[in-house]
Amino acid sequence: MSAWQPQKNSGKGRVGELATRSGVIHTPFFMPDATRASVRGVTQDELEQSGTPALVVNTYHLFLQPGEDLVKRAGGVHAFMRWNKPILSDSGGYQIYSLIHKNPKMGQITEEGAEFRSILDGSKHLLTPERAIQVQFDLGVDMMVVLDDPRPNSAPPAEIGEAMERTVRWAKRCKAEYEKQIVSRGLTEKMRPLLFSVVQGGMFRELRKRCAEGLIEIGFDGYGFGGRHIDEEGNFLEDIIGYTASLIPEGSMRFALGVGTPEDIVRCHALGWDMFDCVIPTREGRHGRLFLWKSGISNLESRISVKNQDSKIKIQDSSESFYHTINISNEQFKEDFASVDPTCDCELCTKYTRAYLKHLFKAGEPLASRLASLHNVRFYAKLMEKLRVA
Repeated sequence: MSAWQPQKNSGKGRVGELATRSGVIHTPFFMPDATRASVRGVTQDELEQSGTPALVVNTYHLFLQPGEDLVKRAGGVHAFMRWNKPILSDSGGYQIYSLIHKNPKMGQITEEGAEFRSILDGSKHLLTPERAIQVQFDLGVDMMVVLDDPRPNSAPPAEIGEAMERTVRWAKRCKAEYEKQIVSRGLTEKMRPLLFSVVQGGMFRELRKRCAEGLIEIGFDGYGFGGRHIDEEGNFLEDIIGYTASLIPEGSMRFALGVGTPEDIVRCHALGWDMFDCVIPTREGRHGRLFLWKSGISNLESRISVKNQDSKIKIQDSSESFYHTINISNEQFKEDFASVDPTCDCELCTKYTRAYLKHLFKAGEPLASRLASLHNVRFYAKLMEKLRVA
């Protein structure tokens, strides 16, 4: 039986349940990034109260610090960070490639794996597909992602093609190591972590198709969209995102990695994607940018409804019809004693005013970032709740 069970569809948008060994997640869902086993500035209790169903940690960062051995001795990443809900670990391939791309002296990608120098002390490391899986098993996560070779959409076609082929070869090695670890650790079907691969291929449909076919032949619980979902001008890449979703089997999870803004999540869900992660809610919160419902929570369903018109996804009214943002540092909020968002039930909106939050930011108080981040995390959780019933 597939780990993901559909409940209903609305066009290409899907609603269902994903069974993991740490509990069932209702889909679609959004995962805040707890890169180093922490969502910056927010406690695990606060995340749970916000309605957050799962978190993402990063294999590359935890491999470097504090090291998977320490996390394993702590009882796994759940015990280490005191989070009892599902956790997904990203392989770290994107972070390593970005490191090397910015400074070639920091490493190289070979057929064996990703060679790189630590940003902490300059020490040399090799993360192979096998090692990436071993580390993720030691972390004890519920969902893990294979090591892939990501390239920017602007890279030469030949480079994107080579990276795509390597991604499939690495995925095969990851799957073999995964099955080996299942046996050696004596894990049952119910207790095994789910395994996701990543469909690469840039903007080229044929490369995406070949990659998806190769990965499906190997077999995974879910498949991700590799690469940026927007172009260099910030335009949403609807064609390739929708096409990639159509290549993934109906019974498998579809993971839109790194997505994103509220409107891009709505667009991707309408195109068939089920799960999302991004640093945006807390990163924007730390900078005083808050997400607000535009006309109250009660009519959100009608404002985010999506129509298929001439094969194009269109969010009614405008791309931001259901929300807007404010920068609380603006002077207009100095004497604004209203709630940040009267329709929101987070700690910030039920207890404090805009004027107070602005004061906290201006005074450099850490409480400001915490309250703003909590509000944005709650906004995202509520958005996913509404997508599930819209």
